[in-house]
Amino acid sequence: MNTYPQSVIKLINEFGKMPGIGQKTAERLACYILKQPVEEAMLLAYAIRDVKKLIKICSVCFNVSESDPCHICSDLHRDSSMICVVEQLADLLTVEKTGKYRGLYHVLQGHISPLEGITPELLTIEKLLQRVKDDHVKEVILATNLNMEGDATALYMHKQLSSLGVLVTRLARGLPTGSYLEYANTAIVADAINCRNEMRC
Repeated sequence: MNTYPQSVIKLINEFGKMPGIGQKTAERLACYILKQPVEEAMLLAYAIRDVKKLIKICSVCFNVSESDPCHICSDLHRDSSMICVVEQLADLLTVEKTGKYRGLYHVLQGHISPLEGITPELLTIEKLLQRVKDDHVKEVILATNLNMEGDATALYMHKQLSSLGVLVTRLARGLPTGSYLEYANTAIVADAINCRNEMRC
């Protein structure tokens, strides 16, 4: 590391802060940037700048978009009586790629995890409950990850939703327990959407 100029060390350190990027990968990325013409390297800088300047959080579903409400919430062709609840943006994109779901979404921005200090109040659950009350929602699909935290989050939401007279379903267990939705095969996610079951305590 000491052989690099200070500006390169700074770039390596910034790459190293990204999830899944270790020291060696951070160095390779920095060296790749060094080899690029200035115009090419600046495209990355401009893309990062634009994302931070232009992207908003949808005030309805908490998806990311350049408009508020987002393009999904604004799409009049989607079924507004259904809401698919996911933990994060990557999960929304995974479900959307299946082409099997035409309802709306709600992004929790995480999952309940007492060990990590994440309580229901830190998620967007209250906003979801308000949407169900206000928007005549008939079905809520709980598409949280099929692991301990995802199951705990789904169970908590089911208890909160059960008094609102809405059908609560959970993704079918075609998805392996302990898996993360964003890494699942698209065909498996499509089957899970099609074969979802009513959630019961």
